[in-house]
Amino acid sequence: MSADRTTFVYSGIERSNGPFLTDHRSLEAMHERIVADIETRVDEADASGVVVAMSGGIDSTVTTALAVEAVGAENVLGLGLPCHKTEATHVSDARTLAEGMGIEFEEIQLRPLLETFEETVAGGLGTADEGDDDRPHDIGNAVARLRMVTAYYAANCQSRLVIGTANRSERLLGYFTKYGDGAADSYPLGDCYKTEVRALAKHLGLPRRIVSKEPTAGFWATQTDAGELGAGYDVIDPLLVRLVDEGRPLEEAMKGLRIDRETAADIASLYVATDHKRATPPTPGLAGRGDDRSAG
Repeated sequence: MSADRTTFVYSGIERSNGPFLTDHRSLEAMHERIVADIETRVDEADASGVVVAMSGGIDSTVTTALAVEAVGAENVLGLGLPCHKTEATHVSDARTLAEGMGIEFEEIQLRPLLETFEETVAGGLGTADEGDDDRPHDIGNAVARLRMVTAYYAANCQSRLVIGTANRSERLLGYFTKYGDGAADSYPLGDCYKTEVRALAKHLGLPRRIVSKEPTAGFWATQTDAGELGAGYDVIDPLLVRLVDEGRPLEEAMKGLRIDRETAADIASLYVATDHKRATPPTPGLAGRGDDRSAG
């Protein structure tokens, strides 16, 4: 089990703190490289700036802060896109952070859109009242896609790029919605494990309450990443490094980690099963026109 590294963050950056880039020197190099990459992508696209969907969590906050450095606060639009009452506190955090960074921030309530979607689409397909265990995930995925539709609408109207907020841990696990939060023009944190994102947030001096927030995809009120994945990122990240980056077998990879074999196997299976989420949709390869699939 292995993955090719074709990413920009790690290239040329010496790892001086084990498998993760969390020491001051490495974090500063990562910081500079990501800022430069955002600036380059915006320049090459001849875009007027960027749009970031801000959840009030650590990933979107770090992404926004780096975007501000890259293109200037006046060229960053933050969007708060709540759909449930339980998100009010997180949106309030996002607004406060946006104000602190000096960027434009717009809050758009998606609940009416979801209700219309459920009535017209889910109702039309006869799935609105199924009540099965997958229902919360189905609706959560729909909300994630409504958020990205909104972000791209804003970007198209203002000739901006949509900057995604997913990190490497989430991408390796497929822990994102395909064509939802998995859709963007660039992923500044896409090479960084969650462990490294936390370290980078501290390095940038972001508020402690944001750094220490419980990670959640926000699908429902009590949903957390650790609850769904079976372990926290402090355990998952070292396992992923051993499984994916170093290509170790499962039994060897889980040695010394606070994780049982069943959970470790589930995480390994998630990586394998979600390959399609990290790849360009395949083509048949007619007349020797090969498949351009490439993992991100």
